[in-house]
Amino acid sequence: QVQLVESGGGLVQPGGSLRLSCAASGSIFSIRSMGWYRQAPGKQRELVADITAGVSTKYTDSVKGRFTISSDNAKNTAYLQMNSLKPDDTAVYYCNAVASAIPNYRFLEVWGQGTLVTVSS
Repeated sequence: QVQLVESGGGLVQPGGSLRLSCAASGSIFSIRSMGWYRQAPGKQRELVADITAGVSTKYTDSVKGRFTISSDNAKNTAYLQMNSLKPDDTAVYYCNAVASAIPNYRFLEVWGQGTLVTVSS
């Protein structure tokens, strides 16, 4: 099995920055992609950014130019650097990974428990 643990959420003022981390652990065989989703109160969960094969990235339009996703394949960890934060970025941020584990070797989608990001003055 693969487990994801997020860290780095918190309270930040508008215009500030935060860096989220997502560490994958367990009997990992391969990680195809890692990404970040968010869910604000009363809204559906949405994709924020993801990274495939440690290289190809994708962002939702509202965060382009402000957020950067990266990964350290040796540490099985993904990061989300969030700059110029806005109140609309307030949400629970969830890490997501598509990974395979020993001994099944099937690629499955895995979710973290979520970390709260609050942007407020």
